[in-house]
Amino acid sequence: MSFIKSLIIFIITTNIYAQVPVDTPGIEFGDDDLNIGGDIFSDFSEDLEASQIYEDERYYRFGRFFTFNIGIGHTTFGGNRGKLYDTQPPTYHMSLYYFFDFRTSFGMGIEFSRHFYYIGEPTLGFPNGNGVGFVDVNLLRPFFSYRYHIDTSDLGTALTYSNPYFAIRFEYWSLTEKFRDQRGLDDESGGGLGIGLGGGFEFPIKLRESYINVEFLWHTVNFEDKYDTRYQAVNPNQEDVSTDLTGDVYSVVVAYVFNW
Repeated sequence: MSFIKSLIIFIITTNIYAQVPVDTPGIEFGDDDLNIGGDIFSDFSEDLEASQIYEDERYYRFGRFFTFNIGIGHTTFGGNRGKLYDTQPPTYHMSLYYFFDFRTSFGMGIEFSRHFYYIGEPTLGFPNGNGVGFVDVNLLRPFFSYRYHIDTSDLGTALTYSNPYFAIRFEYWSLTEKFRDQRGLDDESGGGLGIGLGGGFEFPIKLRESYINVEFLWHTVNFEDKYDTRYQAVNPNQEDVSTDLTGDVYSVVVAYVFNW
């Protein structure tokens, strides 16, 4: 009997509470209790959108959109190819970059460098006379490049002023050899895909208008002739000129940068 009385009192109390108007004095309801279908992420979304708009406005006002680079530098080889090749500087450089924002840019360009080598002794590929003699080497390399500019706002003034960045390049190295002392031989052409890794600095001459760029890169290239043994010595007592043509590449370029 007591259970039935308790159930009746609970039902009556619930119905009375449900019929009380929202604006009844002395009774308060939370906004969350009355807000049906509210977005719990609305405040976060509004802050994120405002921050993105502010960042876009800053970029359009202070950022760079395109840069054109023209410069000269030096390209050298390591390994056995480095023992064989002598470099004829300079390396010529030209490129165009597009900036996505303050930090990232994508570009394409082309570089050209000249090298040579001289072998005055018989080798496996040239066993007669004085070997292959004098050979000119031309290297032309188109490339695609991605740069990430480091946030230096919390670092020293010198680093902030130099605008450091990391770079990665995808390249194709086109190689042409001209045999100056072998009149009966045609020019040889080859090449290989390569990747360049490194970084650089951009020193402003006039902000947003002109800079001096210095870039250092290490390249690994899969040349077609990297396992060529033509220049291996014929005489076992003779020091090998080159058992193969493997070796990495190193380059530095100084460029004048136009911005708009």
